[in-house]
Amino acid sequence: MQVPKLQLAQDPAADALLETNPFALVVGMLLDQQVPMETAFAGPKKIADRMGGFDVRAIADYNPDKFAELCSERPAIHRFPVAMARRIQALAQIIVDRYDGDVTTLWTAGNPDGDEVLRRLTQLPGFGDQKARILLALLGKQYGVTPKGWRAAAGEYGKPGTHLSVADIVDPDSLEQVRLHKKRMKAAEKIKGKATP
Repeated sequence: MQVPKLQLAQDPAADALLETNPFALVVGMLLDQQVPMETAFAGPKKIADRMGGFDVRAIADYNPDKFAELCSERPAIHRFPVAMARRIQALAQIIVDRYDGDVTTLWTAGNPDGDEVLRRLTQLPGFGDQKARILLALLGKQYGVTPKGWRAAAGEYGKPGTHLSVADIVDPDSLEQVRLHKKRMKAAEKIKGKATP
């Protein structure tokens, strides 16, 4: 198998799905909280293996209880598989209803600038401001999605030469650098929390 350009799941088959299926990439980003990044971005491949593909309409239409079971099978897609299954289906339904089942419309319809793409991303379930900025940076840095002003809209995550988020992971070395950055941020937050009266 050809080594995929994306190195987010650190597993060639899972990364290949992320690279070829934009909806899988967005779902991986959705799952990227409270679990190791590799676990989050491997989630879409687990779903694809269990469903026989990774299609936004099929996911939106899947029986919710059965989809929650599918996501909970070991190895589960997340440490909170039932809650994430609901969120994935809500995301899929929005992509079907608002974007005719094509997630790339989020960043292509109407030739949007970076601010508009960011606005659209923040309207997705599970995507707050920070997660939307990181996804925008990931799309720009590694997926070839570069609307006008995308770096500014992505904020610090859009800056070149950084190791702040998944947007900057291109190999095991950059993964370690991003991990170190996150550890430093958590340590700083703890110190800040203790200093607050």
